[in-house]
Amino acid sequence: MTITPAKTQPVSPHDLHYILEKTEHLWAELRDRRIFITGGTGFFGCWLLESFLAANQAFDLQAQAVVLTRATSQFRERCPHLAISPSIELLEGDVRHFLFPSGEFSFVIHAATESVPKHTPTRPEEMLSTIIDGTRRCLEFAEARRTKKFLLTSSGAVYGPQPSAMTHIPEEYRGAPNACDEGSVYGEGKRTAELLCAISATRTGMECKIARCFAFVGPHLALDAHFAIGNFIRDAMRGGPILIHGDGTPMRSYMYAADLAVWLWTILFKAPSMQPFNVGSDHDLTIRNLADEVASAINPEVEIRIAHAPLPNATVQRYVPSIHAAKKHLGMSEGISLRDAIQRTASWHRN
Repeated sequence: MTITPAKTQPVSPHDLHYILEKTEHLWAELRDRRIFITGGTGFFGCWLLESFLAANQAFDLQAQAVVLTRATSQFRERCPHLAISPSIELLEGDVRHFLFPSGEFSFVIHAATESVPKHTPTRPEEMLSTIIDGTRRCLEFAEARRTKKFLLTSSGAVYGPQPSAMTHIPEEYRGAPNACDEGSVYGEGKRTAELLCAISATRTGMECKIARCFAFVGPHLALDAHFAIGNFIRDAMRGGPILIHGDGTPMRSYMYAADLAVWLWTILFKAPSMQPFNVGSDHDLTIRNLADEVASAINPEVEIRIAHAPLPNATVQRYVPSIHAAKKHLGMSEGISLRDAIQRTASWHRN
């Protein structure tokens, strides 16, 4: 069984129809316009491109997307259904010093970040440089090309460790990562990226939108990376066992990628400038309960193994957003359950 396909298939028409139903009122702004997307070949980026192409066709937008990638040939091999579209142009380069494509770009989505901690702890400076210098370069590009709206995909990591007594972390929380711990490089980098956006917005008047993203699941998610839900789906599809490397007690939540796409497009087009919004699910569960959900959805007979028992009186680790602000100010909601999300992800990887 191929768990991480070398050549991917499109996401299901059902998912794309769902996204277009939720975003139909947004797309008029993009008609006859150009959008620049970094990170367009990653998990977030593939969903943005899939939904962009669907909207472009459904609403006859005549829009064009230029997508920055470090390896155009690899992307063409992995996602040929996206790469061959005449509405998408691939630009090869490093986000920190790419050459600016010519012409005006009304919109920029900066989603290029290596969230897999391969640079930590051996190369934390590389991750920090990619986040900070990459954001600075993208903002310079946006300013030079008269961009109206700029979206930064930030992270819930900007809050630092979530207090155990706080079940859902709101945007108003003023916690922060430990700046003296190199393991905080991702969160600190994203904090600085947000600050760079604030400086640019104040100086130029460009609308900078901030999406603080948490945890997700869906087609295009790697099943062999550091994402617990991806690893659990892989284990269940292989017949088990599902391996929990910790004690199973941390609290997490997972949003399906189709909802993620809806939220990101909505934030780009409709969110107020420099008002951050958490993006994720507020339906929390333990990692152990997550393993149970995956097993139940894919293979109820699979064994679940936990590396060690919880320590007595241990502090509960949480990484769960409050999404009250997105619901109140943007009318956002989750439409796809975790069970459905797991099954759709597994089905996509099987085909």
